[in-house]
Amino acid sequence: MDIISVNSFLSYLAKIRERTTKLVEVCPPEYMEWTYKPGKFTIGDQVRHIAAIERYMFAENVAGRKSTYRGCGKELADGYDETMAFFKEQHEESIAIFRGLNDEDLQKKCLTPAGAPITIAKWLRAMIEHEIHHRGELYIYLNMIGIKTPPMFGLSSEDVIALSK
Repeated sequence: MDIISVNSFLSYLAKIRERTTKLVEVCPPEYMEWTYKPGKFTIGDQVRHIAAIERYMFAENVAGRKSTYRGCGKELADGYDETMAFFKEQHEESIAIFRGLNDEDLQKKCLTPAGAPITIAKWLRAMIEHEIHHRGELYIYLNMIGIKTPPMFGLSSEDVIALSK
């Protein structure tokens, strides 16, 4: 996807976040800090990471500032309600920053945390890819604990097979 206007980017991001939110909302409160293996992200870490990296790395970088990302642990939001609120609030703050961009800004360069210059449009595309990556991990986590997950585009694989006959 080429990001050529702020409005089209925000519209696309809203669709991506809507699918992510539908998945996050089925995370059971009692499993928020579950992980498949010690030392790996918990379900809550995944949710907090999506929120925190968007706000404190990607949004800061496109605003011309250095990353302030400090991780995704329970110190950011502890428990189901706090984690869900953090997920929503950080996204709203990020959107406010992205709305401050104009179309010409998308072709300007920002610096990644490693100091590499990248056009803002490409950095925003990387942010979307990053969210999708972690959403995929959440699908796996939730399936591992037996949670029914929402189909990404409204139909399950079985639905598509049935409709294809």
